Amino acid sequence: MTSVFDLAPEAPVVPVVVIEDAADAVPLARALVAGGLPLVEVTLRTPAALDAVRAIAAEVPDAVVGAGTVVSAAGVADAVRAGARFLVTPGWTGRLLGALRESGVPFLPGVSTVSEAVALLEEGVEGMKFFPAEAAGGVPYLKSLAGPLPQARFCPTGGISAASAPGYLALPNVGCVGGTWMLPPDALAARDWARVESLAREAAALRTPSVGP
Repeated sequence: MTSVFDLAPEAPVVPVVVIEDAADAVPLARALVAGGLPLVEVTLRTPAALDAVRAIAAEVPDAVVGAGTVVSAAGVADAVRAGARFLVTPGWTGRLLGALRESGVPFLPGVSTVSEAVALLEEGVEGMKFFPAEAAGGVPYLKSLAGPLPQARFCPTGGISAASAPGYLALPNVGCVGGTWMLPPDALAARDWARVESLAREAAALRTPSVGP
């Protein structure tokens, strides 16, 4: 199966989007894509989330829309039916991992400890979300995992900013980072898509395509 990291290898950042009004989904996704961030993770935290995924999948062909905060087999099925092309979880269980595998789309199960990462490696899963990144140890923690777990590759998410992202992206075991800093609440409230696009462009420039993880 294709890895989430291969869906848009040129994009160093995955915007983590919380959408309250599904009508905002398409212009928001278009702004992110125009800024160079085609991977769009819509978190399943609001009633509008699945409609937002559905709208982006149908109307923004250059976006690779996924669903985040997936915590159940039912959530996996709902997200895939809505058009999600990848799935992200904050943690994992055997049952949830089984549903992710059966979904047929790439996925990133969440881990925050070495034991959780080793358990996923035992299951043959090498791509993981590291969450909550800053609270769970940040750059020093992930750097310390590169030696004993060289095959594991992470997308750290949680508390990451424009200032801290480059430190994560410099690590050999980080494929991309997830963040919200290019989606400031005041810009979203004002539907200032030009500002979102500008911030997305800055985020996309944090690592050029010629620099590998």
